[in-house]
Amino acid sequence: MKIEEKLSKINNKNNIKTNNIKTNIKTINETINETDNETDNHRIRTSITNIQPNKIITRGYPQEELIDNISFSEMVYLLLKGELPSFKEAKILNHILISFCDHGVTPPSTQTSRLIASSGSPLNVSLAGGLLSFGKNHAGAIEDSMELFQELIKSDFNNHNNFNNNNNHNNDINNYDDNHSHNNNSKCNRNVDIIANGIINEYKLKNKKIPGFGHRYHNKDPRGAKLMELAKKENFIGPHSELALAIEEVLFKEKGININVDGASGALLSDMGFSSNEGFGIFMIGRIPGIIAHVTEEVNDEEEFRKFCDIDDISYCGDLNKSLDD
Repeated sequence: MKIEEKLSKINNKNNIKTNNIKTNIKTINETINETDNETDNHRIRTSITNIQPNKIITRGYPQEELIDNISFSEMVYLLLKGELPSFKEAKILNHILISFCDHGVTPPSTQTSRLIASSGSPLNVSLAGGLLSFGKNHAGAIEDSMELFQELIKSDFNNHNNFNNNNNHNNDINNYDDNHSHNNNSKCNRNVDIIANGIINEYKLKNKKIPGFGHRYHNKDPRGAKLMELAKKENFIGPHSELALAIEEVLFKEKGININVDGASGALLSDMGFSSNEGFGIFMIGRIPGIIAHVTEEVNDEEEFRKFCDIDDISYCGDLNKSLDD
């Protein structure tokens, strides 16, 4: 066979192989595109819970296993954080949820729920009314205190750690070792006393109250004091909690002001890595059973159509003599 013929046959074989390869690549790309299109066509993507026939997977765990093995506080943590808490974290979170349960008929949310219930509205409407009553002046302090603690600790951490031009330590504030131990030696709060005095002076100049401290009904909020007592007992004092305690120490010496439930829970939740928004949500989770109890009591024990006030309590201060002819 001539050399030219041999070369021609070789080229023909190579062309066939090349075409096969191109065809295979095209098929693979089409398959990938089809998969991508299927994914893009899904309206909702979630990593929280997967529903299948006879199977419910939450954060990677079968729900039947969770039902049998973890507490409600652990379930709340798992849903929000995507991982199970340590034993101490679950314990402290449970204490926090209980501390949120109820504060009598004093809060606007409870009053609102009871008033709505007295009108004959169903439980869900009464409960929704109470939840909608949470705002800047009621339940807002937990968000404000968490934002304050986290910003101060983050600022101090950045000021005293050069990072050596990298982010190797970015997670040191909220991440602890495998045992989730919290102690007073965290390098990010070495100047906690200086920070505490600085923020107190700043709020003095603004003539503002520091969120998370003091209470309109209690000289010493028993919930805040107990939470910090339990945190110390469990060696669960992280940088945010240490800062909160340092602020309380100065405020108590100067004005006899103690930490309240918002400040204590806000500091502890910050140490667990929750955002201020999540902290507010956890407060609502804790308060809902109390509101339901108040709504039930209102419906069962009180008269219908509860009056907010008597007519004699109303003082009209508008015009009385207007005329459409004027």
